[in-house]
Amino acid sequence: MSGETKCGFVAVIGAPNAGKSTLVNALVGSKVAIVTPKVQTTRMALRGVAICGDTEIVLVDTPGIFRPRRRLDRAMVKAAWAGAHDADAILVVVDAPGEAASPDGPAARDTRSILERLSGSNRKAALVLNKVDSMSRRALLPLAENLGKLYAFERVFMISALTGDGVSDLKLWCAEQMPDGPWLYPGDQAADIPSRLLAAEITREKLYLRLHDELPYAATVETESWTEKKDGSVRVEQTIYVERDGQKAIVLGKGGRTVKAIGEAARRDLEEMFGRRVHLFLFVKVRENWAEQREHYHAMGLEFPEE
Repeated sequence: MSGETKCGFVAVIGAPNAGKSTLVNALVGSKVAIVTPKVQTTRMALRGVAICGDTEIVLVDTPGIFRPRRRLDRAMVKAAWAGAHDADAILVVVDAPGEAASPDGPAARDTRSILERLSGSNRKAALVLNKVDSMSRRALLPLAENLGKLYAFERVFMISALTGDGVSDLKLWCAEQMPDGPWLYPGDQAADIPSRLLAAEITREKLYLRLHDELPYAATVETESWTEKKDGSVRVEQTIYVERDGQKAIVLGKGGRTVKAIGEAARRDLEEMFGRRVHLFLFVKVRENWAEQREHYHAMGLEFPEE
């Protein structure tokens, strides 16, 4: 089938909270990546599958690239660059209003650092100015011009991943960059991620959406068991790990109401995703310094940094 179909990889990189996961979901046409207002929510390189005519685009949604301080930070940044390494094309996503308002802020510095690392690599890349629905086009042009001086982008796209504005043109460009070859996934598969891992990610999204102002960054969710039932449903048991007793109390809420609400929201999403009934059971455990323990990295699909 080579020559009749096309298939390749597009890495989606950028500073934290640039809207990469929202963009991947928009390009795929369904939810495959979790989205929260909390920065650095994405922790692994997740693959979403988008179809454009006879072309299959495998989108690698990467963690935000930033200056790492902790072991978990280092693992996330390494995963991001690994996701970009073998891609046929790269999308550098920028929070346009954020960087225009704070040209010397952390996000702008992270973006410049990304472009410095890309420079000299001769990688085919497009600049994606995201969230443009909340700023004037006049303010966008200087931002595009300044970033264009740092890297020779093939194209510049001004989009809103949230509303879908400009996303179809970006998807078409991605398709045009893909090489001839057979599709890697069935046409109805939206993501390449194990069900257990995807289920944990969805619950972690609901956890942060509910508690992002109260819960510290160091919390994670792991799927402990996945049991297929005779009636076609599935029983899923997950553990939410936090670092202190006070955090456990926040997650549980009064009379267990908070964790129940988190579980109900996650279950609804999971049933829609998997197209079947899901029996979800959540447990909350305290494990100090879980982010320094190797087994949790493997559970998140990350490589454990030795240093």
